Amino acid sequence: MIESILLATDGSDAAHVAERYGVSLAARLRARLHGLTVIEERIGQGLRAEALGVAPPALDAVEAFLKARAEAVCRRVSELARAQGIECVPETARGTADDRIVERGQAVDLLVLGRDGEHAGSRTALIGSTADAVLRKTTKPTVVVPQGAEFGGPLVLGFDGSPGSRIAAKLAVELAGRLEQAIHVFVDSKDKGRAAARFEEVRRLLGSASVPVRETSSTLGRPDVKLVDTARAARAGLIVMGAFGRNRISEYFLGSNAAAVVRTSPVAVLLAR
Repeated sequence: MIESILLATDGSDAAHVAERYGVSLAARLRARLHGLTVIEERIGQGLRAEALGVAPPALDAVEAFLKARAEAVCRRVSELARAQGIECVPETARGTADDRIVERGQAVDLLVLGRDGEHAGSRTALIGSTADAVLRKTTKPTVVVPQGAEFGGPLVLGFDGSPGSRIAAKLAVELAGRLEQAIHVFVDSKDKGRAAARFEEVRRLLGSASVPVRETSSTLGRPDVKLVDTARAARAGLIVMGAFGRNRISEYFLGSNAAAVVRTSPVAVLLAR
């Protein structure tokens, strides 16, 4: 059961989308919401250049700005939560953002964070460095929210028969039931026999679902592209999939399909572990 959620944000415009999404999700699930923003100590440390003979700026002013920004972020998250009828008292931590998020995340059932942070405008297809690091380090299921994502709509389950996708199927049943949304199951069907076996397995896993379940498959194109296309066509509010596929090599890296979906999806993505 998802009973507690950690919403991590840096206060940027991109992260504000994740704030709204995380608060709405917690409200609908009636889950306890914990907020977190991190003052990055490396920002001040990076402004020193003694070896070059360059005087640093007034670090007290930088520190005051970072503290004031963190306080403003906490106020905004609290106000969003209050507007949805739930309580949240966000925490301000210090250190490296991804490390603090992973640490605090150990105490909750689900993480929610934005795919893009304050430097989103200077990137192309890559996700933010903090989101990338969190996804590599955490052992918790994590919802990654891109800019423009909206809360609400059916769930799309990407199923490939891997252990992670089986966990994803169980999460999809829980979330769809509590959110009262249908589940669209996507299976890559280039291999007809394997696709039939996967559909048979996922039907067993979703047998307890209290919502409509629809099946879709594709014989053409890359699975990650077709999965995102399925989510667009269904006007989904969330893609649920395993963080690692059947060809998992290392604990440190995401599966190739999961990484590609997170990078390109206009819909929030829940990576199950």
